[in-house]
Amino acid sequence: MANILAVDDDKSILDLIENVLNKSGHFVKKINEPEKVFQENLSYYHLIILDIMMPNIDGFQLCTRIRGSVDSPILFLTAKSDETDIIKGLGLGGDDFLMKPFGVQELRARVDAHIRREQREKINSVIIDNIRFSISSKECFVLDNKVPLTKSEYEISEYLALNRGKTFSKEQIFEVVFGYERESNLSAIVEHIKNIRAKFTQFKEEPIKTVWGIGYKWE
Repeated sequence: MANILAVDDDKSILDLIENVLNKSGHFVKKINEPEKVFQENLSYYHLIILDIMMPNIDGFQLCTRIRGSVDSPILFLTAKSDETDIIKGLGLGGDDFLMKPFGVQELRARVDAHIRREQREKINSVIIDNIRFSISSKECFVLDNKVPLTKSEYEISEYLALNRGKTFSKEQIFEVVFGYERESNLSAIVEHIKNIRAKFTQFKEEPIKTVWGIGYKWE
């Protein structure tokens, strides 16, 4: 069972989320006024669901204000198919997105996949050249410098690094890292890879290479 915080100004959406996730054994705290999020002990929640379009404080602003104090996965809800929203949300520290209207099975699959990823058994650490993965704490370092990766960025980096030299398509990365299949719109992986590269470049490392027409690999 996981504790989940759902924030949306639409009460019917919150009720749907609660009904679906309760059946999977999760506890859902519903908030329909985004300002009230700051009254919560956010470390209590294993996953946070944020609607993007809300009055006063939108999902992007909320993510920016809470991301520094919580490391749980953040799943955005968006009614727009515009990839600009998706790219912006991932850049602010979000981990995934779900398009409205969404299906019950897709919501359940997304949430359960993120929860499984958070609760899986941990091992110690892996060192590849100057880069060290602390798998128990989900942190990555270049020498003694911590690379500020988000949860999803870390998972992608770890997966590619542990399979060093092998090339994986966007579809393969998405399915393995996030734990469910997706038939379209893989822009999340492209944006995550771009963000990962920018963060490693700060430390003069460029471990992820593009294999044109196929995908990505860790060298």
